[in-house]
Parts: sequence; C-alpha cells; structure tokens
Amino acid sequence: MSEKLALNTGHEGSTRDQLASYFSRLKSGDMGPLPAVGAAILLMVLFSLLSNVFLTPINLTNLLVQSATLIMLTSALVFVILLAEIDLSAGVTFGTGMAIFVKLNQSSPNTWILNLLLAFVFGVAVGWFMGFFVAKIGVPSFVISLALYLAFPGVMLIILGEGGILTLQVPEVMAIMNGTMPLWAGWLLLAICLGVTAAMSLWDRSRRLKANLPVRPLTLLAMKLGGIAVIGAVIVQICNIDRRQGGLLNTSSPGYHPIQGMPIVVPFVVVILFICTFMLDRTRYGRHLYAVGGNPEAARRAGIKVAKIRMTAFIICSTLAMIAGVFNVSRIGNVESGAGKSIVLEGVAAAVVGGVSLFGGRGRLAYAALGAFVISTIDNGLGLLGVPAGLNFIITGSVLLVAATIDALARKRAGGSLVR
Repeated sequence: MSEKLALNTGHEGSTRDQLASYFSRLKSGDMGPLPAVGAAILLMVLFSLLSNVFLTPINLTNLLVQSATLIMLTSALVFVILLAEIDLSAGVTFGTGMAIFVKLNQSSPNTWILNLLLAFVFGVAVGWFMGFFVAKIGVPSFVISLALYLAFPGVMLIILGEGGILTLQVPEVMAIMNGTMPLWAGWLLLAICLGVTAAMSLWDRSRRLKANLPVRPLTLLAMKLGGIAVIGAVIVQICNIDRRQGGLLNTSSPGYHPIQGMPIVVPFVVVILFICTFMLDRTRYGRHLYAVGGNPEAARRAGIKVAKIRMTAFIICSTLAMIAGVFNVSRIGNVESGAGKSIVLEGVAAAVVGGVSLFGGRGRLAYAALGAFVISTIDNGLGLLGVPAGLNFIITGSVLLVAATIDALARKRAGGSLVR
C-alpha cells in the first residue's frame, strides 16, 4: 500500500517506499536524469582511458568553463521546449546582441555597463517579438525562429562591418570566463549551496507539515546533501590545484604566478540555475508553464492565460540566451558574423539528453544542465583525441537521435500521445 501511495505525489512513505516508487517510475518510462547521469559517467571513464590529459586539473577546470555557455543556452531553451515549442534563433540572438554590445563599446568604452544593458534590451525585444507571433498570431515557433535564424547573421554582418569580426576590449567581461576566484571562495560557494539546499528543503517540509501533507523522510535529504557535499568538494579541490605545469614545475622560478581557484563563471551559472529552477519548480508561473506544455486546452479551461505564458517563456528564453552570449564573447574575446549559429542545436540536444520532453510538459532544468555538461564532455574529449570536426558533429547528432528516441518511446510507454 505504501508503494502505491508513493506514486501519488512522490512524498508519501519511507525511504524504502521512495526507492520502490523511483524504480516503478523507471519501469513506466519516466527515466528522469538517469540517461544523462549514465552518459556522463560513461564518457568520463571512456575519455580518461583514451587520453591521459582528460582527468588533469587544467582540463577538468577548462571543461567547467567550456560548458558554461551551453548550460546557460540550454537553460534558456528549456522554457520554450517545456511548452512543446522551439527557438532556433536563440544562438544568433545572443550573437547579434553581443555584436551590438561590442560595437557600442568602440564608440563609448566607458559606458560598457549601459551598452550591455542595451544588448539585453535587444534580447528582451526579440523574445517579445517571437512570443507575440507565436501566442497572438499563431505562427509556429519553428517558422518564426527559423526566419530570425536566417536573418540575424545578416544583421550581424551589417553591424560588424568589413571583416565581419570585432574584438571585445572590456576586462571586466573578459574576466568572467578567464578569471579565477580566491581559493577560499570555492569552499564558501559550496557551503552556501549546501545551506540554501537544506533551508529550502526544510522550508518545504515545514509547509507540508503545517498543511497536514505527507513529507519525504529526512534520510533522503541527508543523502542529497551528502551527495552535493562530496561532488562539490571534489570539484573545489580540483579547481584549487595549481594548473600551471600541473602544479609541479617551475614553482620557485622568479615571477611565477600559480593558476588556481574556482573559475569566476561558476557562481554566475549556479545562481542563475537556482533562480530558474526556483521559478519553474516553486512558483505559480512554473506550474502554469508545465500545465500549458502538458495540455494547452486543459490549461486554458482551468483559467490559465496561455498566451501570456507563451510570450513570457520566449522573453525569458531570449534573456537567458543573452547571458550565454556574454559567456561566449568573454571566452573567445570577439564577435563574428556566425556567432551562435551552431550552438543552438547543441542546446536542443542537451535539453533532450537531460530528459526534457520535446512534446512539452515534462523535464527539469537541472537535468537539462547535466545534459549540457554531457554534450560539452563529448566536445572536450573528442578534441583531446584529435577527432575531426566532421565526426564530432556526427557523434553529437547521434546522441540527440538516441535521446529523442528514448523520449518518444518513454512517452508512448507511459500512455502519452506522440501527436500534438
């Protein structure tokens, strides 16, 4: 009986009941983050065996930095994919926004913050434009986003002028992807993450108890915090190792400066992921977005403003895409006319690998971020092995095909329709 209860809301029963409920969901086709976790572990083991560089501190830290842009773009796409929509223009939107930012900096370098805000205003405007055509006029999101995907590279060419490339000259922005924090800051970040996770979980537990609702056992919370603590401690320790010459050579040479510490971009990613996850999992807007993605007509009959949800989802998507653009321009140091054209497809692949359903209404942002890490690991590992770029694209496309197939079969097994 307890196992049956555990399937109702996911909160009832003991730890054993919760585990039984989890395996029951797996049998019904709800894979959750399992494919992404399995893929991440498999890839880490595989590349560590094929390359003696993969598990070095400098490469693992570089992998964290390398994955930040894709994680942020994937998070942006989750908001529209949960609605069974798509935004193919997210990448070129951030490319155009960063072209505006860098161009404005050429004439007004002292007002870079204002210039960056204007680039974000552009992103919000693009999101509103797409949302309006999708929600109000009824143009399929694939069509309107494809139109912008084709048009924005031309806009970038006009902005960038001859040569089609401009260099970023804002040290504060460059430091986001290229700078590191003090050694103690990584441990502080981990402590804050543990504290916030514990506080939010206990807050949820107290609210449910006050409402006489069932709650999960504290054992599961302890296991969750323990897992975060162990994984986080390993990451912080790796980042704090001197990455110059492996931390073993030339340490006594005059003028030697160690490269160590958590990359500055990591707390940016963590904070944004927390805000977006909170928005989707713990707010009325998030519940409405899942409802619209699951069944738009039922959501409309329940009084949810479907058009408003769609419009705001596209605005959020474009805004988060601009943050991905900041990460991208910070890492490579310039903007060129093809910025963002290919990464958006990797973002879609990452979301699907992370268990976000292309049919809408199902998926978690944190799992999509894990999917982005998997795709970044593939790029990183194949790059270390010297695999040709063409084969890299083929492998990434194959991963997307497998993930989409698993999603479709899981939905079919669970009794959902493949036709919307």
